[in-house]
Amino acid sequence: MSPKGQDFVQPESFEFTPENRARADAILARYPEGRQRSAVMPLLDLAQRQHDGWLSRAAMDYVAGMLGMPPIRVYEVASFYTMYNRRPVGRHHVQVCTNISCLLRGADEVIGCCKDKLGVEVGETTEDGRFTLSEVECLGACTNAPMMQIGDDYYEDLDAESTGRILDALAGGETPTPGPQNGRRAAEPIGGPTTLVEEDS
Repeated sequence: MSPKGQDFVQPESFEFTPENRARADAILARYPEGRQRSAVMPLLDLAQRQHDGWLSRAAMDYVAGMLGMPPIRVYEVASFYTMYNRRPVGRHHVQVCTNISCLLRGADEVIGCCKDKLGVEVGETTEDGRFTLSEVECLGACTNAPMMQIGDDYYEDLDAESTGRILDALAGGETPTPGPQNGRRAAEPIGGPTTLVEEDS
C-alpha cells in the first residue's frame, strides 16, 4: 500500500536479524518435534515487525524455508488473515473493523472520518507515508463496537469526533490512550456494572 496505491518494489532477500533469529528459535522451541510448522503465524508476525509492517515474498519464502513448508502454504496463511500485510503500509496502519457489530454501531462514520482526515480511500497510504487506511474483519471487540486497531492498540466505542481526535494526536506525534473512548471501563455495560455490585456480608 504505497502512497495512493502506487506500485512498489519487492525486495530480493530477507533474513532475521540475530536478535529476531533468537526470538524465532524460542518460538520454535514451544512446539513438539515434528510440529514446527504450527509456528508459521508467530514467525510471520515476527518477520512483518522486522520488515516495516509488511511481508515481502522474500520474507514469506524465508519463513517457509525455516519451517520446511512449501512457500504456497505460507502464502495461503498470509493472504487469509488481515493481520498480515503483503504490501507496504504507513507508520500508522489504521484498521477499521467493518464486520456486523461495528457496522451496526457506526463503522461507516468511523471510516468516513478517516477518509476525510487522511485524504485517502480504503487501501491507500497518505503521500507522506505516515498513515494507511484499511477495512478489516472482526477484531474481537464487539461489545465495544465500533472500533479500530492502530499498530498493537485497540480504540473502541468510537464516533467521528473521537476518531478525529485519535488521528490528530497521532499526526502530532502523540500517543492517544487506547481502549474505550466514551468513558466506559473495559467492556463493562454502559452505565457501569449491573450485577455483583454488592460485596458478600
